[in-house]
Amino acid sequence: MKRFRYAFEGLYALFKKDYKFLIHVLIALIVIICGFIFQLTAIEWMFIIIAIGLVSAFEAMNTALEYVVDLVTSDYHALAKHAKDVAAASVLITALIALVIGLIIFIPHIFY
Repeated sequence: MKRFRYAFEGLYALFKKDYKFLIHVLIALIVIICGFIFQLTAIEWMFIIIAIGLVSAFEAMNTALEYVVDLVTSDYHALAKHAKDVAAASVLITALIALVIGLIIFIPHIFY
């Protein structure tokens, strides 16, 4: 049970440190509402859930990496910047993939 407590403490820290995670959650809620409105199929839901989960997980890992880098050094260091930038890029990549998945799924429902 302690592991679940630690996970929830991690979620709390994530929401506290990273407002961008809240933006991802709000976008996910909008996508879920649209999914119900357009009555997505089970397969479509699976892709939507995977996309939301991956973006959320990568955003969480990005925040964790930021915590670690900030713990290791408070001084500017090029490698620390690169580590944070690459982690942020991983979130961007997954968010763009999620956007493409969303467009592939929702465009036919909207226009056809």
